[in-house]
Amino acid sequence: MKKTLFLLMLLFLGVTYASAEKQAEIMFDRTTHDFGKFSEDSPKVKCVFTFTNTGDAPLVINQAVASCGCTIPDYTKEPIMPGKKGTIEVTYNGAGKYPGEFKKSITVRSNAKSELTRIYIKGEMTPKTVKSAKN
Repeated sequence: MKKTLFLLMLLFLGVTYASAEKQAEIMFDRTTHDFGKFSEDSPKVKCVFTFTNTGDAPLVINQAVASCGCTIPDYTKEPIMPGKKGTIEVTYNGAGKYPGEFKKSITVRSNAKSELTRIYIKGEMTPKTVKSAKN
């Protein structure tokens, strides 16, 4: 009787452990995008980060939060199945900001094995072109 109970308990623990191992995993194609130089005349720039669910359970992005209000992330809302891809489109709007170099982070929260992932954008906004007045 004790052996049977012990074997049943081991079987239960083994099944529970095996089912708990299924987990989503997020892998980005790159974690930093460099916009390079762009003019304050056109201060809004966009890029797209692509990621793959390399795990064996559906991946859900719960939240993508930028480090400041000038950066807006938009991400795939539906679950990403194992082996499939999703995207995070990031818009940086430098209007009203001082020209110069910048680096911003976007914190991605998901149900992946690594719950938090950070991606970055950087670049340099150059001053507006000054048009000379003809006299």
